[in-house]
Parts: sequence; structure tokens; C-alpha cells
Amino acid sequence: MKKQSADELKRRAKELGFFQVGISKADFLEKEAPRLEKWLADDFHGQMSYMGNHFDKRLDPRKLVPGSKSVISLLYNYQSEKKQVDPEAPKISRYAYGNDYHYVIKYKLKELLYWMQEKYGAVEARVFVDSAPVMERQWAEKSGLGWLGKHSLLINKQAGSWFFLAEIICDLEFETDGPVTDHCGTCTACIDACPTDAIVADQVVDGSKCISYFTIELKEAIPNAVKGQFENWMFGCDICQDVCPWNRFSKPHSEPEFEPSEQLLQMTKDDWQEITDEVFRDLFRKSPVKRTGLEGLKRNIKFLED
Repeated sequence: MKKQSADELKRRAKELGFFQVGISKADFLEKEAPRLEKWLADDFHGQMSYMGNHFDKRLDPRKLVPGSKSVISLLYNYQSEKKQVDPEAPKISRYAYGNDYHYVIKYKLKELLYWMQEKYGAVEARVFVDSAPVMERQWAEKSGLGWLGKHSLLINKQAGSWFFLAEIICDLEFETDGPVTDHCGTCTACIDACPTDAIVADQVVDGSKCISYFTIELKEAIPNAVKGQFENWMFGCDICQDVCPWNRFSKPHSEPEFEPSEQLLQMTKDDWQEITDEVFRDLFRKSPVKRTGLEGLKRNIKFLED
């Protein structure tokens, strides 16, 4: 059976706001199996026990979508040049400035899938946005959307790394794209800048040492051993991306849903220290910051103060 050209699919995806699309054959991630096994054995997932679940599904998309033939990887820009006004205010990772990307992008993926079903007929498929056991960076790398930097994030030559990854795994067989070469060279900017030394080797991050882990994933008290190392981050961390030379090529996004509210940008250090339930609900009604809850955010802010 002849493989489908992906030209029209990519054109439609770009109309929906995805700035790059790449396609891989749905197959077993042979190279990744021992790497993932070692990462879990080294306990680099900390309390993220879900990372140890569905090991086989993480490595083989055909176990997620039976009969699947293609993994469509898509990039959606979230780079913002807007900044929190008070330089002393505790900081929020840029990806969480606006509405929750899971919902914003999933809606667009479903639009794209609806278009595929209209064009190609019955399509068995599932859409994913950082919400299932899919090794999204590895699939994006395989499909030529970039390479994995030393910080393990995908870097795109034209756009740096300020983007979300999404996938459609489907039973249509498309022409595939090949990987690109690594362009990090001898640069160690991300490794040198990480204040908690979470980047332990090339493309290997000890998740249990990452500021994002401490401020989002960890549900108990943050250990005193990392006191004074957070550089004022209260939700997530952008340090390894801020220092990456490739991000000089990134451009601001044009997605209204990702725009931060003026209220968020104007919050002072004192405002954050005195945040109430009402203000939290107002600021983060549709935000990924809801994940920590008010008490989790207060814990993080207090940890920065002490």
C-alpha cells in the first residue's frame, strides 16, 4: 500500500497554529529502552511513580493505538517576552503564564484529527499532549523536529526550545521524515547554569533534583539540602532554556490563550507572600499552576523566603 504524502496534513496543522510537524514510523524505540530502564533504576524520577508505569507502552506506540503506523509530532510555540514586573517577585515558568496548554493544544489536535477523518475516511488515532506514556521528545527527534540538548529538551535550529510537544498516533501510513544532527557541540551552558546540578550527564536529568520537580511534583516538604538554590523560582524553572544559545532564534508566540494577565505580571513580592484563596482562584482559574494548589504554592513561596 502506497504511503500518504503528509504535505496537506502539515499545511492544515500550520493553519491551526503548529509551527512545525514531523512524522515517524510507529515502531519500538529500541535505543530508548535501556536508557529509560537505567533512568528509572537510578531513581531519577523521584516521587513521580507514574514514570515507572506502562514501560512497554512508552516504548511502543502500537500498544497505545493498536494497528498504528505513524507518529505525527507537532510543535506549538509558547515563547513570551513579557516578564513579571517586580524583579524580587517569586517567578513562574513561562509555559504557565496563560491558560493550560493541555486543553488549548488538545482542542487543536482534535480539530486536526477531524480534518484527517474527513480527508482520509475512518482513522484509528489518539491525540496526546504530555498526558500519557508517550516519549514525546524522542518521537519529535526521530521525526526531524530537532535534537535533544544536554538538558534533554528538544532544540529546534530555527526556534530554540520554547515550545510544547504534541502527538497524533494513527493507523495511516505517511511518508516519514528523518532525524537532524545534534548542534550542541561542546557547549555546556545548561549544565553549568543549573543551580541544583540536576543535569548529571549529556541528555540525562536527575528529575528528583530539578527545581520544577521540587515546586510542582513533590507533595511533601522541600528538603533543606536545596535551600538557597532556587534562584527565586516558585513554580517550574526556565534556567536551562534561558541560557541556551539556540533560544536567541526564538520568536514570541501569537496564541491569545497563552498571554499572561496584567494582574499576574504586576504581582509584587508582597502580593505573593499575602496571596489569598480568592486571588489564587482568580489568577489561575485555567492555569497549569492549579496543579500545586494554593497550599503548594504557599509552601514554595515560604521556602524561598526562609
